[in-house]
Amino acid sequence: MNIKAINKWIPNLKRPLVIAGPCSAETEEQVMTTAKELVQNEDVRIFRAGIWKPRTRPNSFEGVGEKGLKWLKQVKEETGLLVTTEVANAGHVELALKNDIDILWIGARTTVNPFSVQEIADALKGTNIPVMVKNPINVDLALWMGALERLNLAGLDKLVAIHRGFSTSEKTEYRNQPLWRIPIELKRHLPDLPIICDPSHITGDRNRIALVCQKAMDVDMDGVMVETHPNPEQAWSDAAQQVTPTALASIIKSLNLKTEFSPDRTFEQDLGDLRSQIDRIDSEIIESLKMRFNIVERIGDLKMKNSVTALQVQRLDAMMKRIGDKAKKVGLRHEFVEEIYHVVHEESVKLQTEMMRSFLKDKKDS
Repeated sequence: MNIKAINKWIPNLKRPLVIAGPCSAETEEQVMTTAKELVQNEDVRIFRAGIWKPRTRPNSFEGVGEKGLKWLKQVKEETGLLVTTEVANAGHVELALKNDIDILWIGARTTVNPFSVQEIADALKGTNIPVMVKNPINVDLALWMGALERLNLAGLDKLVAIHRGFSTSEKTEYRNQPLWRIPIELKRHLPDLPIICDPSHITGDRNRIALVCQKAMDVDMDGVMVETHPNPEQAWSDAAQQVTPTALASIIKSLNLKTEFSPDRTFEQDLGDLRSQIDRIDSEIIESLKMRFNIVERIGDLKMKNSVTALQVQRLDAMMKRIGDKAKKVGLRHEFVEEIYHVVHEESVKLQTEMMRSFLKDKKDS
């Protein structure tokens, strides 16, 4: 993919790029008050506000619609901030372009639908307006990449990915699980793609936004999009996850920024040595896994000869307790180790089940 760096289309940009503004544009006064407070913070370069709000159920606030675009245009004229809003179809695109919106973003609910993304891409052909794409609601890296590729094929090269977390059935401390490995994997596939973090949707809690912003910087993301409101408790949507402009300034000021590379040659040499050690250990882990699965196959043969099922719950429970106790003893977080071994055990059961099916098929054929 041909992607243009952010500093090529936002002049004098410093890291992190900060995008801020209310979850929803509510009134002209609310929009302008927020913008005039945010422009006092030199770190804020882009003002965001939702005009069309996709809601799970009807009869809830779904945005002010087209009239909100005029308020964003006024923000742009009076503060000099770039402005961005979410679009979900070709009609939204047409209206946003008509009102000189600088940047568009595609929301998580739209990213999941290739037809909707393609409709937006077709509507944007010939414009090359910057477009930011949020990850899909559920964990699906291919859908996220596919949305970006559709826009790129339409001739758009000012693209940005937004990491806003993923919906899961599990109850956790996050509104949407960050699952940092997914945006890291996206960066591995598309190294030139800028990625920013949306800590508001990840946390759902203004008190945790600073922590997630720092994590985003630690994994070398390019910026953050933080929902900001002059009176968060009175917000018409997502009140719990919005911060005041003053709180935002404090969060950004507190960030500890790191770089991917160091000019210190000793550092690079030491880092290379340590990574070589990790590479050797990783090789040993792979070889050990192969030895483990060789034994799994032998266990599978033994089970087949004795008509025993592949999955044995008591054995799984005992193994997880043993693994958890060992993890604690050596100083590893037991939840992390148990997660790894659940995957290993699932693969073991899958292998033995396939062996059983093959055995029964051969027996039937003979």
